[in-house]
Amino acid sequence: MALRVGPWGARRPEPSPEPAPEPGPDAPDRLVCEQCGAVLSYQPGTAQLVCEYCGHANRIAPRPVEIVENDLRAALERGLAQAPQEETRTVKCRSCAAEFSFDPDRHAGACPFCGQSIVADTGTHRQIKPAAVLPFVVEHKDARERVGRWLGGLWFAPSKLKRFARTEGRLSGMYLPYWTYDSRTRTAYSGQRGTVYHEPVRVRAIVDGKSVVQTRMVQKVRWRPVRGRVARDFDDVLVLASHSLPTWITDRLEPWDLQGLKPYGPEYVAGFQSEAYQVPLDEGFKVADDKMHAVIAGDVRADIGGDAQRIERMEVEHDGPSFKHVLLPVWLGAFRYGGKVYRLCVNGRTGVVQGERPYSVWKIGFAVILVAILLGLFLYLYGGQLG
Repeated sequence: MALRVGPWGARRPEPSPEPAPEPGPDAPDRLVCEQCGAVLSYQPGTAQLVCEYCGHANRIAPRPVEIVENDLRAALERGLAQAPQEETRTVKCRSCAAEFSFDPDRHAGACPFCGQSIVADTGTHRQIKPAAVLPFVVEHKDARERVGRWLGGLWFAPSKLKRFARTEGRLSGMYLPYWTYDSRTRTAYSGQRGTVYHEPVRVRAIVDGKSVVQTRMVQKVRWRPVRGRVARDFDDVLVLASHSLPTWITDRLEPWDLQGLKPYGPEYVAGFQSEAYQVPLDEGFKVADDKMHAVIAGDVRADIGGDAQRIERMEVEHDGPSFKHVLLPVWLGAFRYGGKVYRLCVNGRTGVVQGERPYSVWKIGFAVILVAILLGLFLYLYGGQLG
């Protein structure tokens, strides 16, 4: 079975020996070098941009702005125009439907989400402007090494996959879109509090071959109705605003150190790509509301008290809910094996690796045969003693 590698796309090209290019019309948005005018890229884990041509470090000036939360009800009732908007240039992959930023100087490449070849038919995408960005800390080399160790440690992984991890694996730096939601909640509930007690019950049992009557203590629960109210304030309930990756992968990348968020600006995104959100604001809040309900249910159970609890009704009221659009960093990889695309991610802050993986049918078959041989040998040598 052949392993076909989908290009993972290195984050930045090698410096060209040619003279530094003249800044084009997009240069102000792309952050040009103060020394030679070439394009800059953010250096993970630092507060500086590095020139791809001359290597000069350009320090990022602190932004005198705050990360602002937007009124959720106003945005939903009066239209999203109430929130700050921006237009971005994006390309949409026809294979996996991911929509992300694309270098205007490139005309073709590979989708970082599925590895399929794409031709840049770049258009504009109007969306709510990100309020904050969580900058990369893990560098490309470190992320690649972590992926190699992760793939190399997989049980029953094809040998070609492990060789690929050591020699050819490359990753694309991508900022994923997320919503965060804040809300002050007040919840009225009704339910039942259970108190455990023990009651003696006479049962018939066989003792020494004789039928006898014994008394045993049986546990029971006495229920009584209760009502009450609980309150909890939620801050930064995180919801992925994309369908490009399975949620089981992105959920396992958590937790994110959101205290490291920076006010959004092009400096931290320079040299990387960013995905446009696909989950609308109202749908995202439904997911956040489900997450809040799960926490509130725990609060209600604690408030009911007793030995056991039953929740019959919860009426949750949201006071002053707010939201913001944030970008979180991941290193993306996609490879094709046996006609199927497998995706993996590296948390750009912590280096945690999660992803899909293939299995080697030959290795699994060999392991099954080996176990059968060992079991047969054990029974042959010790079967008589066990009998």
